[in-house]
Amino acid sequence: MRQAKLTRQEKTIEEALVKGEYVDVNHQQFAQIAQAIKARKKDSVLNIRINSQDLESIRQKARRLGIKYQTFISEFLHRLAQS
Repeated sequence: MRQAKLTRQEKTIEEALVKGEYVDVNHQQFAQIAQAIKARKKDSVLNIRINSQDLESIRQKARRLGIKYQTFISEFLHRLAQS
């Protein structure tokens, strides 16, 4: 039998499944998770100019957290808007 070739993301998911990192949730928990994801959907674009040194500092902080810098900025703005 031929094995399917997995993408890097699919391999990561498969490894997480084998390690038991994913757990079953009931219907209500699933609905809550789905609603939270839907509420965080990004549906607008923002273009800004920023100092190159500030941008590099943001990129370094995001790298330390293991996330993309645009995601880091988006999360920061979301938290600022919610406070």
